[in-house]
Amino acid sequence: MKVLVTGVKGQLGYDVVKECEKRGIEAIGVDVEEMDITDAAACERVITEAKADAVIHCAAYTAVDAAEDNEDLCRKVNAEGTRNIAEVCRKLDIKMMYFSTDYVFNGQGERPWEPDDPREPLNVYGQTKYEGELAVQELLEKYFIVRIAWVFGVNGKNFIKTMLRLGRERGAVSVVDDQIGSPTYTYDLARLVVDMIQTDRYGIYHATNEGLCSWYEFACQIFKAAGMNQVKVTPVDSTAFPAKAKRPHNSRMDKSKLAENGFEPLPSWEDALERYLKEILPA
Repeated sequence: MKVLVTGVKGQLGYDVVKECEKRGIEAIGVDVEEMDITDAAACERVITEAKADAVIHCAAYTAVDAAEDNEDLCRKVNAEGTRNIAEVCRKLDIKMMYFSTDYVFNGQGERPWEPDDPREPLNVYGQTKYEGELAVQELLEKYFIVRIAWVFGVNGKNFIKTMLRLGRERGAVSVVDDQIGSPTYTYDLARLVVDMIQTDRYGIYHATNEGLCSWYEFACQIFKAAGMNQVKVTPVDSTAFPAKAKRPHNSRMDKSKLAENGFEPLPSWEDALERYLKEILPA
């Protein structure tokens, strides 16, 4: 099998390519230099020349607050770029996997979101990812839409790296405790993704590490696991950090569809965090 992976310089794209290589699956990793997804002709040329059996589309505009001021660019990447790729996949009759987000929901209540729940995005980022979902669903039959949340990986910026830096610099952090969800380790996600792309069990899935926490609980566990118990972590509500883009309070996602379709759920987020810290911290 041969797979083309977009966004290879990002956290997820990087790990997906590594996972493919581990399994002897040929992976062609591209980023904006090799294939600007907002350029339909470039998408057609690169994907066609790759002679791939599938596209795993990891590239995205993910600056949630900046998106509020850059709606056109965000849409161009997340919605139109995704449509460009889906058009080529349809033409070549190959599989496509698109990564979406908990931000397509309205973030209210306490019930875990199910894959087929109504989508009602809170902000520009969520809206454009929703539009990307619609493009994939409209154009393709051979597709996977995988919604993820609270992502962290070796290659790139994330909440864990930010907490470790602030903990070292300040010795104290304030973190919101009224947003609940599940972290997602790209190393674990990549394993699932490569399992999935080799099947025809198409549809919309939710995929995060198992277990729930608030950002505050996540931060506490980061410092504990990193042996930085001296860092003071103060819980605050979201009003303490006014942001341009509204954030969901409820990012719980029902992942039971994974097991129902024969896929192995991801390990617990605490286990993922321990393994991740071993990767990024000096021994």
